[in-house]
Amino acid sequence: MKKSTLILPIAILLSLVVFGFQGSKDEAAKTKWIQLFNGKDLKDWTPKIRTHELGDNYANTFRVADGMMQVRYDGYTQFDKQYGHIFYKKPFSYYLLQVEYRFVGEQCPGGEGWALRNSGAMLHSQDPKTMLKDQDFPISIEAQFLGGNGKDPRTTCNLCTPGTNVVMADTLFTPHCITSKSQTYHGDQWVQANFIVLGDEEVYHLVGTDTVFSYFKPQIGGGSVNPVDPAVKIDGKLLKEGYISLQSESHPIDFRRVALVDLYGIKDNPKKLKEAVHQALTEN
Repeated sequence: MKKSTLILPIAILLSLVVFGFQGSKDEAAKTKWIQLFNGKDLKDWTPKIRTHELGDNYANTFRVADGMMQVRYDGYTQFDKQYGHIFYKKPFSYYLLQVEYRFVGEQCPGGEGWALRNSGAMLHSQDPKTMLKDQDFPISIEAQFLGGNGKDPRTTCNLCTPGTNVVMADTLFTPHCITSKSQTYHGDQWVQANFIVLGDEEVYHLVGTDTVFSYFKPQIGGGSVNPVDPAVKIDGKLLKEGYISLQSESHPIDFRRVALVDLYGIKDNPKKLKEAVHQALTEN
């Protein structure tokens, strides 16, 4: 399969994150972070929790305290597979997303073993208005966050694919999850995750400025999402854009920064694209 024409420029881009780029101050000034989370309230965000209607923030699962968006379960008796996602108000196509997170506290009673210190950012997600009331996960590309258990290796910024597939090494990848090459982050330390999302072409997962995973041609397909409207799940359809959401999977987590650089206006200019990403990742 023919690879995207942006592979070489973006490979150069990623090397520039490490080795530096000599651009003008005028060029650098064009990069602008959009704060998706304002640190005060959940304005512009809408929750969708399994078995509940869109907009119902059951048991105050998603809340804001101390400048952080928090996911908490003190209002739950049992988790009971009430997977939740909180969606930003509008979709994006070409962008750099930055999320700073930390796992805290103890898992909610009834949470699955695999969900211990487990959350994620959903990229190119379906419109939450099209999710069924009992649907567990949105059709999306999941950038999976995992926290260490204090002793074993456990990578983060992995890839999971609820209702989707991606291409790796010219082959359609159909298993549900695959690990990255990141370090393990134990305890309640903050982790900065960055995602370079280039429409339906390429996606890169970074921890800080270290690239830990990449893939191509995100598209609808596969399983691991149930139930789902067949009119929405059109297998083989490339994901050119979508919504961003953050997960609630039974373990408390804090998000202190959710910010984005919109790259759509320069998507056809590799030089400006790499300049913008480099500046955002190295000077933020």
